[in-house]
Amino acid sequence: MTNARARNLNFISVAFAASLGIGIGNVPALAADDDARQLLKAMSDYLASQKTVSASFDASLEAVTPDLEKIQFNDSGTLLLSRPDKVHATRTGGYADVELFFDGKVATVLGKNINKYIQLDAPGSIDQLIDTLRDHGAPLPGADILLSNVYDTVIGDVIGAKHIGEGVVGGAECEHLFFRQKDVDWQLWVKAGPTPAPCKLVITSKAVGGAPEYTLVIRDWKTGVPADDAAFVFNAPSGSQKVGQDALANLDQLPRGAP
Repeated sequence: MTNARARNLNFISVAFAASLGIGIGNVPALAADDDARQLLKAMSDYLASQKTVSASFDASLEAVTPDLEKIQFNDSGTLLLSRPDKVHATRTGGYADVELFFDGKVATVLGKNINKYIQLDAPGSIDQLIDTLRDHGAPLPGADILLSNVYDTVIGDVIGAKHIGEGVVGGAECEHLFFRQKDVDWQLWVKAGPTPAPCKLVITSKAVGGAPEYTLVIRDWKTGVPADDAAFVFNAPSGSQKVGQDALANLDQLPRGAP
């Protein structure tokens, strides 16, 4: 991953082994990394071939206080994507209720809980939108797996990869993959079979004390869904106010003052 993307992954995860009392020595031997890379490439190719995608998601973000208290914040949302240049997404949590519209030219982020919106000139593709939103501190959930070429984007910074084995997420049989980078580890569960869609992503930040995690669970994955262009066009709600880009700070997944 690029440094910007690697830094973005710092909204990330913590090992479940510790909470379950499982010692590292009890983890079984893992398969060679070629399998993990091949499965990641298959997922990347599958995603790139899908023109329209809809999904729902549940996300959790951990914060670590100066006293090493680990606190988890949760939200849920939806995604409608039409390649190459249209996105409609929602994210609702305890501290923000956000809706994103992107019509290929302008990105609008609406804070429904504050009835205010920000607009960014962002002509270009979904890939370019992802970078623009990151630059403004408002990344899309699981943005790296929405890119047009996931594999080439992330594999450059991978220094280790393992195919852990099989797992089940939301009732779907998955291939469980593990990847290591300098500052982060990330796990990916990919649906087994001919439609290798992403089902779960867990990212662990090793560069932050307490190794906080970001977890994204994807539900209701559908491809080839009808996508009317009107779904990606923003219409300002009655009484809403357009504000400057600094208001994005009020639309975070974390409450103000959180570590």
